[in-house]
Amino acid sequence: MNNKLALSDDILMKIEKPARYIGNEVNAVYKDKSKVDVRFAMCFPDVYEIGMSHLGIQILYDMFNSMEGVWCERVYSPWVDLDKIMREEKIPLFALESQDPIKDFDFLGITIQYEMCYTNILQVLDLAQIPLLAKYRTEEHPVVIGGGPCTYNPEPISDFFDIFYIGEGETRYQDLIDLYRECKEKELGRIEFLRRAARLPGLYVPMFYEVAYNEDGTIKSFLPTEKGIPVSVRKEIVMDLSNTNYPMKPVVPYIKVTQDRVVLEIQRGCIRGCRFCQAGQLYRPVRERDVDTLKKYALEMLANTGHEEVSLSSLSSSDYTKLPELIDFLIEECNKKKINISLPSLRIDAFSLDVMSKVQDVRKSSLTFAPEAGSQRLRNVINKGLTEEQILSGAKQAFEGGWTRVKLYFMLGLPTETEEDIRGIAELSNKIAVTFFETVPKEERKNGKVQIVASTSFFVPKPFTPFQWARQCSKSEFLDKAYQTRTAITQQLNQKSIKYNYHEADASVLEGVLARGDRRLNEVILKVYQKGCFYDAWGEYYKNDVWLETFKECDLDIEFYTREKDLDEILPWDFIDCGVTKEFLKREWLKAQKEEISENCKVKCQGCGAASFEGGICFVPRA
Repeated sequence: MNNKLALSDDILMKIEKPARYIGNEVNAVYKDKSKVDVRFAMCFPDVYEIGMSHLGIQILYDMFNSMEGVWCERVYSPWVDLDKIMREEKIPLFALESQDPIKDFDFLGITIQYEMCYTNILQVLDLAQIPLLAKYRTEEHPVVIGGGPCTYNPEPISDFFDIFYIGEGETRYQDLIDLYRECKEKELGRIEFLRRAARLPGLYVPMFYEVAYNEDGTIKSFLPTEKGIPVSVRKEIVMDLSNTNYPMKPVVPYIKVTQDRVVLEIQRGCIRGCRFCQAGQLYRPVRERDVDTLKKYALEMLANTGHEEVSLSSLSSSDYTKLPELIDFLIEECNKKKINISLPSLRIDAFSLDVMSKVQDVRKSSLTFAPEAGSQRLRNVINKGLTEEQILSGAKQAFEGGWTRVKLYFMLGLPTETEEDIRGIAELSNKIAVTFFETVPKEERKNGKVQIVASTSFFVPKPFTPFQWARQCSKSEFLDKAYQTRTAITQQLNQKSIKYNYHEADASVLEGVLARGDRRLNEVILKVYQKGCFYDAWGEYYKNDVWLETFKECDLDIEFYTREKDLDEILPWDFIDCGVTKEFLKREWLKAQKEEISENCKVKCQGCGAASFEGGICFVPRA
């Protein structure tokens, strides 16, 4: 093990939270370098506390380190204080475990979870002293790979990556590493390795594709430049979740991170089909982990980490078939050991409330509902299978169970939204307050009243959703909608019980532009970074004016990217096959405009195309 740190004590004393950079955490993996022939740096391009909370990296870290001759280490974006020192003193970015410079590794894998971290990717490459543009890299530089949900439209950042891995990481990396070793042994060189990698399933190598544009700026064609390079790239997917890698010894951080707990991923995918939700489409079909496997995982991971909380991870935990059995087991085991259970993404029904009252301190916790839209009409448009009756009856049961705090999440700017739908947010919040006063007798109201927090975020259309063609509102339209919401809340009888919050509008517009952008955005992102922008996901560092000015300099119009797309135009991500067909997404888009709902996968198959993966929910008999 290498105890020599890349940063001197002087530097560590000057910066906030030096524990972000020293490695040596519980369960971190150390290997003998003389027995390693492939070194892989796994990066989350955000601060340590955020990156350490990400399950995907823990899974891949465990998987790579179980491979013969491969050592995977971790690296995160240095915070602004250290960033400044590293630039001044020319300290190259280093991996946490060995403290060796990233530029000496074979691979740098970057997980891309949200669009607003694109400039941080450039920060990582820059500090690592790796050329920002892939075309300038030589045999001396690591191969830079991108993975994660944003790679389902990799075009805005395609100039910065050698390879994008499309889909779930557990399936194809051994093949890629074997290919790398073979090319190295035969001294075939970087370009030949990339050419051969482009032929592996699930891998997209941007340098072998060419885009042509029409006069109006839309895409005319997107084609491979060489024979043998596939025209479309199909996502990789793990069909047997119970027999795949899972980190039994996740790395335990020294400092408090966003999610300090054991995470049990109970299933992937979602049956619900909300039309705004990208994850719900990308991770189809729904695949469940075996409940006995999960019980074993929970006990082993708690023993290996010392964590005091278990969290169930999935897009919709209530839909996991064996949830009651798993929860009974966890409650029994965790009560013995004084361990908390956290249950995100539950639907609020009698079963969920019963479970929550067993695992939460009702006095302290608040209940979360996500109606997403204020009116039933708009909930039908977005296919949110939740009626006002269900929301109010869930609230009533919660108030009977002793809860007095409710959080409500809505979106503003959804397709077809009217002023009436916006008023509906205030009216629904008020109805929940009324339900409290009708349900809880005066003498039992401990704090005297109910607390309702209504939060709105701004709708961002995403690739591979039925709303990928939708127009996105401008900043002023978004702010106008937030103002209308606030005004409507102040007009409610129980306004004193309702608190209202809303998101930043300008960052939401940019997120939408980056999500649906094309290759021309590479230039904008590069210039913005060169002007000093990174940590755009952090409100205090986001410089909207610099982004707007750079779009103008690059002669690109933001409104071109936020406009409603034509159903027949070529979209920048059309070359990717995520299993869900474009025909299905079109059908859902047209149904949304007619306010028609589609039943969930358990009730009726909607023919989305995911059955082509031959497993999961598509092959489970319907109730």
